Amino acid sequence: MGVRGAKKHLKRLNAPKSWLLDKLGGNFAPKPRPGPHKARESLPLCLFLRNSLKYALTYTETVKILKNRSVKVDNKIRTDQKYPAGFMDVITIDKTGENFRLLYDSKGRFTLHRIHPDEATIKLCRVKRRYTGKGNVPIISTHDGRTINFPDPAIKPNDTISLDIQTGKIKNHIKFDTGNLCMITGGANQGRVGAVISREKHVGSFDIVHVRDSQGQQFATRMGNVFIIGKGNTPWISLPRGNGVRVSIAEERDRRLGRK
Repeated sequence: MGVRGAKKHLKRLNAPKSWLLDKLGGNFAPKPRPGPHKARESLPLCLFLRNSLKYALTYTETVKILKNRSVKVDNKIRTDQKYPAGFMDVITIDKTGENFRLLYDSKGRFTLHRIHPDEATIKLCRVKRRYTGKGNVPIISTHDGRTINFPDPAIKPNDTISLDIQTGKIKNHIKFDTGNLCMITGGANQGRVGAVISREKHVGSFDIVHVRDSQGQQFATRMGNVFIIGKGNTPWISLPRGNGVRVSIAEERDRRLGRK
C-alpha cells in the first residue's frame, strides 16, 4: 500500500540550514506543522526554546513549557511544539518578561533578536497580493498568512505595512521604492540589508532588484526576496548585530582576533 498525504517526518540532514542543527544530534528533526509560514522558511517553537534560548535540555521539556501557556507568538498563546514561527514574528515569554523578533543574520541563519516591550507591539508584514472579495471588499494578503479588509488604497503588492499585533490594524505603510531600506529573505543573499538602487522588469520572468549595503557592496536578487524594512536609510525595527552587512571570511577572522 502506498503512502497517503504529506510526509510526517523530517530527516535531520534535510532540515533547513538556517536552523543550525548539528548532523550528529540524531536521525530526525522536528517537522513544522502547516501554518502561516512555509516549512523551510520557519522555525518550530521547540527549537526556539531548546537550541536558541537553552531553556530546555530535551524535546519533552519544551512540550511541558509550551503546555504551561507561557509562550506567545504575535500576542497569541501557542502550545504546539511544532508551530512554525517565521520571519518578523514577535515571540513573547511573559514569565521572564522577554520579547524576541525572529530575523535572519547576515549569513541567512535564523537569529533571535531581543527587543524592547514597546517594539514588541509592532510587526512589519510584506503585502503579497491585493484583490477584491465578495461585496467588492478590498483585501490584502501578507507574507504571514493574514488577510486584512479595507486597507489604504495606496497600499500595493510588495509594499510593507506596520501592523499593531494587539489590535490587528494597520498603523503605517512603506512603498516599495528606490532608496528605501530592505532585508533579503531568500536566495544567496538572505539576511543582507541595504538600500534599493533599481528594479529591472523582465516580462514572463522574475523582476530583478539591485541593492547596495551600508559598506557600498552591491548585489542583485529576485523581487520576491526583497522585504522593505525602512523608509530611506532609517529602519522601522531594530536590527541584529552587524546590521545585515555581510563580511568576508578574512574580515571576520580579523574582527575575532581584534576582540581577543
